[in-house]
Amino acid sequence: MPTLPDRLSRSARPPVRPAHTLPALLLLLLCLTAGTVASAAAPAGGGTLPVRWSVPEPRLTGERLERPLLHRSDSLTLSRAALDAARRGSLEGLRPQLSALYRRVEARTPRDVRFTAVGGQWQAQARTGWQVDREASERALLNVLRAGDNGAAWPLTVKLQAPARSVAWAQRQQMTLLATGTSGFAGSPSFRVQNIRVGASRVHGVWVEPGAELNFNALIGPVSAARGFAPGYVISGGSLSVEDGGGLCQVSTTVFRAAFRAGLPITERHAHSYQVGYYGQPGVDAAVYAPSKNLRWRNDTPGPLLVQAQWDLTGERLMVHLFGQDDGRRVSISAPAVRDARPAPEPTFLPDAALKPGEAKRIDMPSAGAQVRVTRQVKLPGGQVRRDEVNSRYRAWGGVFAVPPGDERLN
Repeated sequence: MPTLPDRLSRSARPPVRPAHTLPALLLLLLCLTAGTVASAAAPAGGGTLPVRWSVPEPRLTGERLERPLLHRSDSLTLSRAALDAARRGSLEGLRPQLSALYRRVEARTPRDVRFTAVGGQWQAQARTGWQVDREASERALLNVLRAGDNGAAWPLTVKLQAPARSVAWAQRQQMTLLATGTSGFAGSPSFRVQNIRVGASRVHGVWVEPGAELNFNALIGPVSAARGFAPGYVISGGSLSVEDGGGLCQVSTTVFRAAFRAGLPITERHAHSYQVGYYGQPGVDAAVYAPSKNLRWRNDTPGPLLVQAQWDLTGERLMVHLFGQDDGRRVSISAPAVRDARPAPEPTFLPDAALKPGEAKRIDMPSAGAQVRVTRQVKLPGGQVRRDEVNSRYRAWGGVFAVPPGDERLN
């Protein structure tokens, strides 16, 4: 016979439910649990409040001006004490977090218009600066916190700071692509590619005002490892040394080609002592070596010119684009006229203490000697015709190999 406790325990047991009612009970438990977790993370008891803002960012595609919206977000951390104070109308407890948020938003500063190739045409885009309207934004914050809506976000009010040269300004200026200079650097050693990228970045985004002159060496500035340039071989006076900046002439040559094709007056240009294989067509290269050799050209168009550099590491090509106001000038450039051609001699061997016996490293490629003339004709809008010549004298060059000291080829 069962004992009394056993009978009581049996009578206290709930009746057996049909199996199909269990999922409903589980669903109820899950809902209750989910509600508890959501409440713990919601602003009602402190937590993280989403912050969102949307601003227009104009762009010019062809002649069409558009103003698509940029949508951005951040977050604000709320303690329970700061939240309670905010609901009483005081944001002082949140002031450090608010100041940090404002700094993040306002780190975006204005930037003048730039051009990007999109879908086969050039698209002009600038960057507006952002300034938080603190009064309007904090008024909206108090409203959100007082409402206690767990799904709400704080709508930040952001004022725009237009750059000096905005997209609308570019439209009024009727800015367009005037010319592009190109060159290839396939086969360049890594130090040369590095210097091409650093040098190109120094001229990228530069504006040249009407009547002003582009001074290449001044734009590049001191050439040193501290400023990003890598050391490479330099041949001077029959000896081999290592200097920072080898490859900068690739940049100056490409900048020269853009200005030459745009019909701009070239005020200083130097040919290389010998033809450089990287540059392809002879007669349109530009050697620089501060302070004795520089590249300079003048903007004689009606408006400012924008210089943009673009380097393609996969295709191993460098491009320099010039954007400005098309005044109707038309430019024609002759094919190189070559005379007094001379074959390349035997290579030169120079010592390099870093090489081991039996090693050899090609430093420079051979090239034929020649005199080259390139003629340009510029028809200006008023009917004037300007003709000029670019003359280059290249000596025959056998190229250079670096070999270890004591190598028999040095003799």
